[in-house]
Amino acid sequence: MTEQEYFTVHHNLTINVEALGSDFALPDENTFVSEIPVPFIVASEFSQLDMLADKARLELQNKELKHVINLLDTQNAKLNLLLSFMLSQQDEAMVRFQTTQFGASQLSYRSDIEIDVEQVVRVKLFLDHPAAAIYCYAQVVECEPSEQGFVITLRYKLLRETDQDLLIKAALYQQQKLLRQRSLERDNK
Repeated sequence: MTEQEYFTVHHNLTINVEALGSDFALPDENTFVSEIPVPFIVASEFSQLDMLADKARLELQNKELKHVINLLDTQNAKLNLLLSFMLSQQDEAMVRFQTTQFGASQLSYRSDIEIDVEQVVRVKLFLDHPAAAIYCYAQVVECEPSEQGFVITLRYKLLRETDQDLLIKAALYQQQKLLRQRSLERDNK
């Protein structure tokens, strides 16, 4: 993975963070991909299919096929509900945290426990939109004391490119949502 910088958005996502031993070595690419839980792979594939469905939906709207669009939207909602349930089974309460911000190159979260800078961690991110989950490895780049414990910043070290694209999409969605909300507030003044 290249060391590119992406913008981050302030948003709470559920994540699991598991600190690994100081002697832990990152796996090679093939080993990494083989250890990703199946529901995470399925979620990634679903997200790719959602992008194709969005393109098909636009074509159908131009042909005035509203009932077909509604049927597709309903089927998509059912699949996303099932996917969300599958992914919730991967969430481990003992290592659950909430992000304070996230992006496609790093994330930050609050913790009661201090973690050493450069510590390698295994991370599961559970995205709301698109409905997906991401499995990756990251490294602590900052651990700052705060009023409520520590704010820990992680930089991704091993992340599939398709998952990085999902993070970009999720960050853009949250940014657009925030901009729409600000626009509405401005219009209501």
